[in-house]
Amino acid sequence: MKYLLLINTPSPDSTEERPAEGPTVEEFMAFEKAVSGAGVKLDGNALDTSNATTVRVRVNGERVVTDGPFAETREIVGGYYLIDVPDLDAALDWAARCPGARYGTVEVRTVWEPDQS
Repeated sequence: MKYLLLINTPSPDSTEERPAEGPTVEEFMAFEKAVSGAGVKLDGNALDTSNATTVRVRVNGERVVTDGPFAETREIVGGYYLIDVPDLDAALDWAARCPGARYGTVEVRTVWEPDQS
């Protein structure tokens, strides 16, 4: 099954208790090597957390574009891994190994795949 691991970092205004410093590049490189070496990684990238653009289309068809990210959010999506593992337990194990889980959170989402039968 495919799972998306969304790596969330605390926003600068967050008061949540966390380590003084975030994970290092070396820690993420080691995780990258482990997830790739295990053959479960399908894709993954770090995201630019300094900017974002949100698009909404309302009932009248008007497109509303808003620059962000938004300071009022507690967390900002900082990256992701798309993995293919046997079950949710395996996905949760990989999420717990991700360095981002110690500093922020790693949200695990099942990728919906329509029945191929």
